[in-house]
Amino acid sequence: MPIKRLQPSALFQRALNGRVLYSHVVVAEGQSLIFVSGQLARDGSGNIVGPRDMRRQIQQVGENLRAALEAAGAGLADLVKTTTFVTDIDEFFRHVDIRHDILGVSLPASTTVEVRRLSHPDLMVEIEAIAMRT
Repeated sequence: MPIKRLQPSALFQRALNGRVLYSHVVVAEGQSLIFVSGQLARDGSGNIVGPRDMRRQIQQVGENLRAALEAAGAGLADLVKTTTFVTDIDEFFRHVDIRHDILGVSLPASTTVEVRRLSHPDLMVEIEAIAMRT
């Protein structure tokens, strides 16, 4: 089964010591499944968008998910599963309208988990996703 790994130019490419740490998007062509790594509230240059602002971070993560899926020839309507990690679940649920605006188009199966911390103290939300290209 051919596998394509994509690094959309609209998304920050995380590297450590000159080595890319993960693929933003993995497309398993044989099954038409698309696996999107956890997306954070970083712009294309790696800057944190909306430090400590859950609402703005959910918006940015949605934009990053959209860009990742578009790079694989899919869209938000193709999502089948998301896993969301948040540092403050009560704050996250104050902004369900934004999440619904982004993901409501597909209503994927979903899991939300509160975690102590993400990869930077200013980051509050991370979403990884699985989509199926139709």
